[in-house]
Amino acid sequence: MAILKSFKGLRPKKDKVSLVASRPYDVINSEEAKIEAGDNIHSFLHVVKPEIDLPADLDHYSPLVYQKAKENFEKLIKDGMFMQDKEECLYIYRLTMDGRTQTGIVGSASIDDYFNNIIKKHELTRPDKELDRINHVRVANINAEPVFFAYPNMKALDEAVNKIVAVKPEYDFTTEDGIRHEFWVVSDAAAVKNIIDLFAKLPATYVADGHHRTAAAALVGKERRENNPNHTGNEEYNFFLAVHFPDNQLHIMDYNRVVKDLNGLSEEELLKKISENFDVTEKNGTYRPNALHNFGMYLNHKWYSLNAKKGTYNDTDPIGVLDVTILSERILAPIFNIVDLRTDKRIDFVGGLRGLGELENRVNSGEMKVAFALHPVTMKQLIDIADTGNIMPPKTTWFEPKLRSGLVVHSLD
Repeated sequence: MAILKSFKGLRPKKDKVSLVASRPYDVINSEEAKIEAGDNIHSFLHVVKPEIDLPADLDHYSPLVYQKAKENFEKLIKDGMFMQDKEECLYIYRLTMDGRTQTGIVGSASIDDYFNNIIKKHELTRPDKELDRINHVRVANINAEPVFFAYPNMKALDEAVNKIVAVKPEYDFTTEDGIRHEFWVVSDAAAVKNIIDLFAKLPATYVADGHHRTAAAALVGKERRENNPNHTGNEEYNFFLAVHFPDNQLHIMDYNRVVKDLNGLSEEELLKKISENFDVTEKNGTYRPNALHNFGMYLNHKWYSLNAKKGTYNDTDPIGVLDVTILSERILAPIFNIVDLRTDKRIDFVGGLRGLGELENRVNSGEMKVAFALHPVTMKQLIDIADTGNIMPPKTTWFEPKLRSGLVVHSLD
């Protein structure tokens, strides 16, 4: 059974939320964050990207960065931007993008569910990024940003949520990217209990986006548990902030690859090698893959369709069926000698929201030599991989819309 817990959320006052809410820490770099925050001293970027308030040459993993996050959040409270709910609540968060809506339940997930694999993962974490988030949680003493979870859709939960969203939301604002954000506070004890009881019937939940934040929250909780001789299991550090969405409402976008060089090959030699495992067709204009096992390739101002030949993939294997696996095993490793996607500096990744034009720009600029566009994976593929204990290759899933940070914060005290 999956555990969901209510909590006393720290959140912006109603008339301040649009000033506070920011993009999450991991979708923009420090320079972009500094520009985006601008002269808005109340932007939550000052909490999740606190290096923007420190000297540019300072190591972003310096203890000063995490201390600044703590100071900046405390200042938001002191300045009257944030308040804390007096009762333990759940929250409902609805995002609408391009006419498509997804509605999530915001509550505390259990670190025990993480360690017991009730919360299922599909990616490995990088030690440096995990430590970064651990230090942020440890020093700031908050889960500043929610992790993005999915759960198997359940009619009864849909009905419970629909009753709540039938009334006016606490927050309702549209961000500059055109995404509408609506947020409801669920303080009625009976409604809270009903959702928690229904949630307990779920066999598992799935990390959709936020593996590093999930791991960090769980490890900090475990650390505090081991250092507390009076530990009961009910302390807030046993739980962390998460937004849970039904799987049938989620949309995964493509996650594409760009490569810096041709590994000593000419363009003709590259095309010949690729054609051993793919049917290669030159296209007129930008080409977007139209099915699984079909790829787009951009090389020297030309787009190509690459269709994987039979025998180059295994549709009965949760990992072998993935296009990222096919690309790695049939092109990146044998032709480009790119074996470790996590560490090789010759490859970079471009989320689908940036569009295929971004792939063209990266190649046309001379920064990259070739780009590969992939068909997006499905939620079923993600769940199959997590359920079988497998791990997806890095940079496989790109979820949109992204959650805004700063709508509610979970304190570890």
